[in-house]
Amino acid sequence: MKLIVGLGNPGKTYAHNRHNVGFRCLNYFARHHSIRFDKRQCRARIGVGEVAGSKLLLARPQIFVNISGRVVGCLVEKCDVPLSNLLVIYDDLDLPLGKVRIRPRGSAGGHKGMRSIISTLGSEDFPRIRVGIGRPAQDDEDSIVSYVLGDFTTQEKELIRSAIITVAEAIDCFLTQDIRAAMDKFN
Repeated sequence: MKLIVGLGNPGKTYAHNRHNVGFRCLNYFARHHSIRFDKRQCRARIGVGEVAGSKLLLARPQIFVNISGRVVGCLVEKCDVPLSNLLVIYDDLDLPLGKVRIRPRGSAGGHKGMRSIISTLGSEDFPRIRVGIGRPAQDDEDSIVSYVLGDFTTQEKELIRSAIITVAEAIDCFLTQDIRAAMDKFN
């Protein structure tokens, strides 16, 4: 079983925020493969399906991004998922808007949700896909919080739509080949 987690904040208020690009990528991938988020487990909306012979559990944690490790840890444990079969998709301030970066492992890089996941799992050794959202002009804590919890501008939406499609293709590559193949093709 492969567990693919998209990070985001629950609720309509946050639906189109920059911080929710992980949810949006996973939603697009799920629609493309006719997987519905019609179950709940470990405080997550989950969808179960099969793609390219891989059994999948897609998860959108229904708690705030910064504490998403609680959900990911619970799902990894309950479903007995090896960390090499976990894929986390999330926003990244340090990448240019719309840039997609795939890694087999790594640090949290300042992302509080990833810090929570790494802390809960006790390991950095799991694949991830980062989606660039760029940085605000001002780089203080308040400006960053407002920025990640803000919606994409009209101009930014087109770049993000393209990135979402790229992420779905990268997930397919991860499932049909492996993380290295996805890195080679999409980084």
